[in-house]
Amino acid sequence: VQLQASGGGLVQPGESLTLSCAASGFTLNRPAIGWFREAPGKEREAVSCLSTNNDITYYPDFVKGRFTISRDKSKNTVYLQMNNLRPEDTAVYYCATDLGQASSYALCHRGPKEWGQGTLVTVSS
Repeated sequence: VQLQASGGGLVQPGESLTLSCAASGFTLNRPAIGWFREAPGKEREAVSCLSTNNDITYYPDFVKGRFTISRDKSKNTVYLQMNNLRPEDTAVYYCATDLGQASSYALCHRGPKEWGQGTLVTVSS
């Protein structure tokens, strides 16, 4: 199982950014997959999860309406579209999954077992 995240960078408050996560070693048609982040001095937290067997998504309140998780089956890739970014969104973002978990809600709350490398998102003026 490999998860290759990319797309991080430096943006100004209010701007948008899209992260990509290319999955290999498994197919995105059953396990839930999600994005998590870790900000300096803070614990790692879930920002969005997707059930790949029924496209049910889960978002915590602090990103609802701003972040969107999606999947491209043909590319076996998951995306995180982030709009209206805030300085507090600054963090290292990780793509992660649990091959034995199909529920997006459960993945976001119980945590993943397989992690990709992170990509840094910095929101600053």
